[in-house]
Amino acid sequence: RDSLCSIFEGLMAYTSLYRKYRPDTFEKMLGQRHIIRTLSNAVLNSKISHAYLFTGTRGTGKTSTAKIFAKAINCLHPLKDGSPCGKCEVCKALSSANNMDILEMDAASNNSVDDIRDLIEKVKYVPVAGKYKVYIIDEVHMLTPQAFNALLKTLEEPPAHTVFILATTEVHKIPQTILSRCMRFDFRLLSTQELTDYLCSILDKEGREYQLEGVRAIAEAGDGSVRDMLSVADMCMSYTDGKITYEDVLEVLGASSPAMTVELCSHIVDHNTQGALELTEKILSLGKSVELLAKDIAKMMRNLLYILNCTNANKFLALPKDIYAKLCDVANHTDN
Repeated sequence: RDSLCSIFEGLMAYTSLYRKYRPDTFEKMLGQRHIIRTLSNAVLNSKISHAYLFTGTRGTGKTSTAKIFAKAINCLHPLKDGSPCGKCEVCKALSSANNMDILEMDAASNNSVDDIRDLIEKVKYVPVAGKYKVYIIDEVHMLTPQAFNALLKTLEEPPAHTVFILATTEVHKIPQTILSRCMRFDFRLLSTQELTDYLCSILDKEGREYQLEGVRAIAEAGDGSVRDMLSVADMCMSYTDGKITYEDVLEVLGASSPAMTVELCSHIVDHNTQGALELTEKILSLGKSVELLAKDIAKMMRNLLYILNCTNANKFLALPKDIYAKLCDVANHTDN
């Protein structure tokens, strides 16, 4: 019983990587330098707009940036890059879970006109600790047309102490009347190299050994999203207590064996229909999905194109040496 309790306590105490390493200053933000620079200058020059729109793919830092900016515009002594100092009395008050000056609302579950009217009722109240009362509305595209209409009036004539930060992954669903009243920032997907470097730094801090090829595979699985990448990394860290290897990552992702995928690509390049079909059946019989297999083939064919057209291709492909050698063999008997 005691051992079960200790295991349960350990599980409860664990904090996922994306929460543990959520940035709290602009300097710690990964990528998005075009946005960070604009927001930093706004803080340092005290040129704060009444409404901002953060749009982009999930996991690219929209909510994190909104929280940092909300603290920064209230901070008494912002840092040189415009980040909140985290030490002044206002920063400490805003870091409290029950602070009343930074209010977050999830429009996915609070999307009715009544929810917005309730929010508008609160807008008239002045801030408690800082200069601005900041409303962060996540997934704002989920609001109903009636809710958008109710919000519009407040966006047109907001109180001087109020700042709205709207965040969305589907900006095309937001009415033009709302868009025209916001300062828009488009968050970009991050490169595989940026994600790889970031994950390596996190694993170093966590004291975990890793294969660079394995980390690269995790970064690629993130598809440009920091949160997605860290979720995969969490699974890989749970899968093995030892060194995180390339093979471990593939097993967690449910991807096909790279060697078998290379062999399948070789059959396809050689127009060996029988060999390709037999190997496909063998891979699928191991429990791999057709969708993942197709994705693995497309990625391996892309790698093959790099090898055919670039010298030292593995410098940026970061494939295991044996897999890279097999791909080179396929490339050697391929017509350019």
